[in-house]
Amino acid sequence: MTFSRREFIKRISAASLVMAGGNVIRLSAADVASVQKNSSLRFVIASDGHYGEKGTESDLFYETLIKQVSGFHADNKLDFCVINGDIIHDEKEFLITAKNHLDKLPLKYYVTKGNHDKVSDAYWKEVWGMPVNHDVNIKNNTFLMATTSNEKGEYLSPDLNWLKVKLDANKKQDNVFIFIHIPQMKWTKHAIETPAFFELLKQYKNVRGVFHGHEHAEDGVKMAENIPFMFDSHFGGSWGTTYRGFRVVELVKRNSFLTYIMNPTEKINQAAF
Repeated sequence: MTFSRREFIKRISAASLVMAGGNVIRLSAADVASVQKNSSLRFVIASDGHYGEKGTESDLFYETLIKQVSGFHADNKLDFCVINGDIIHDEKEFLITAKNHLDKLPLKYYVTKGNHDKVSDAYWKEVWGMPVNHDVNIKNNTFLMATTSNEKGEYLSPDLNWLKVKLDANKKQDNVFIFIHIPQMKWTKHAIETPAFFELLKQYKNVRGVFHGHEHAEDGVKMAENIPFMFDSHFGGSWGTTYRGFRVVELVKRNSFLTYIMNPTEKINQAAF
């Protein structure tokens, strides 16, 4: 499956252009197709596959995500993908099967740990080959991926000491993006409050955006300290938005970025930063 321009415009939603200073411009699908001509880097975020949740079609959810991302990648080359938490639904035995599905993605992917990923940090690293807190540098951009839970499934703050070390080390990068599963402000019912997280981020002007999973019914953008905090709904599980999709981010000139949701059935939530 590939996406023609017509199909692309039909499936895109929740599009925004995010400027370097934090201003957000809402875009139409046609605007997105025009702006993305200047993309220098493109990646996808999906979350909340909940492999193994009883009463759900877990294999179908994963197969559908792989098909959709692969089809998008065929026409709009992606640099990488992030699966932002709740890859499985509670049981350790599901993790290898979920990984086998994700290994079918035709591009590099990274993972973060969510509250339903109830395995030890050591086992997580053994399976994925990356620790629960890790960083990636691509084309003068830094991507920080941190855990917000533990083997018990508790809601936690990210490791702020680790984040500070990484933010200090990457002050000269053009852009820094952060991926954590659980929101750290009570925007939503299942979020927590960590004021120190926001105090830390506002010290670094090159933090361009933060990505959350966890809240399946959320597919929009919240703002704090002139930083956009973006949600991508879900691609699995038994609750949330009526569609299952993924978020696309495209870096454009002057440290701005375009972001939108790809929905298999209808347009939703377009935005650019």
